[in-house]
Amino acid sequence: MVSSVKLAELWQRIGYRVIAVCMGPKNTVDTVSPTLTVHYRKDIFLRDPWNYGIAFGFTGYVRRLTKKENPDIIVVNKLLFWSSLCTILLRLSGRKVVLATDALVGMTWWPKHPVPRICSAIYAWTLGWKVLLFSSQIITFHPQPPKLLRFLHIAKKTHVIPTGIDPAPFKKDSSPREDLTLSYIGRLESVKGVEDFLAAAVPLKKEYPHLNVQVVGWFADGHPLVEQYRREVRFTGLREDIPDILSKTDIFVLPSYSEGLSNALMEAMSSSCACVASDVGGNRYLIQNGISGFLFPAGDIEALRSHIRRLLDDPAKRESLGKAARERIETYFSWDAVGEQYQRFFDQLLQL
Repeated sequence: MVSSVKLAELWQRIGYRVIAVCMGPKNTVDTVSPTLTVHYRKDIFLRDPWNYGIAFGFTGYVRRLTKKENPDIIVVNKLLFWSSLCTILLRLSGRKVVLATDALVGMTWWPKHPVPRICSAIYAWTLGWKVLLFSSQIITFHPQPPKLLRFLHIAKKTHVIPTGIDPAPFKKDSSPREDLTLSYIGRLESVKGVEDFLAAAVPLKKEYPHLNVQVVGWFADGHPLVEQYRREVRFTGLREDIPDILSKTDIFVLPSYSEGLSNALMEAMSSSCACVASDVGGNRYLIQNGISGFLFPAGDIEALRSHIRRLLDDPAKRESLGKAARERIETYFSWDAVGEQYQRFFDQLLQL
């Protein structure tokens, strides 16, 4: 639940005392600062293609904590995550609850494989729709289709406020290098389209001998993509030095089949990388096609390869895209800019 913790950190920066409850590997309480406490509840995680955590007793724990702390504002993060199910009971107990989500799973975001897609759609149009209707207000991290919001009867209570990022730690390494580095950063999950990235990028190594291709992120032992491409691609595994990795990345690729508002893409844009992303979800909100990055149809390997080749051949375009990407993050998605939006929203909410 990285996004939940990041939002909690943002809210404490703008003056709130924040208590976050997330799912994690064990039950524990982490006092991050005098104004931020994070409660973790142990979950059972269903791996790819489900990528879904189940934490029995989560709603009961939240209700008890809510009764004890009596918060002024309750924000539930991520529609259809197990944690979002507490929305209904909190509302029935008389609490106002804001639902914040980066996607409408099963409606505008889907897993790649057919069976999980069907299950997520059923889940979305039954219990998920009820969660939306019970929510007092709804925040989406990027715009959702207006026609869908009207059909769901939630258009009037839905607001767009993106998640934020602190761009300060992310800087471009301008030291001269002969090699060019092409990076994907994220989990090796089917919905992320990593196989498309590799299928598009690896053949280019024959044309560009100084091209380095790397995949940064957690993967399960024996992952088939790692076994298939380990000789041509650097698989780093989970890393903590992402700003340093991005500082030496020339081209960043995010080839997801469905996407919310990607932290990895925001970090790459903050690092002035030339970014290529699939034209889905929040990617098209972050990137102005041809100005602050390139967009391509999800699953179109040839289009992806064409964008990468263009950027390998055109250092001036790489530089201009990277500069515009950094400026866009600083203007619209920095913590300062997003914090102001949340401050106005919370002030209005408290007056209702």
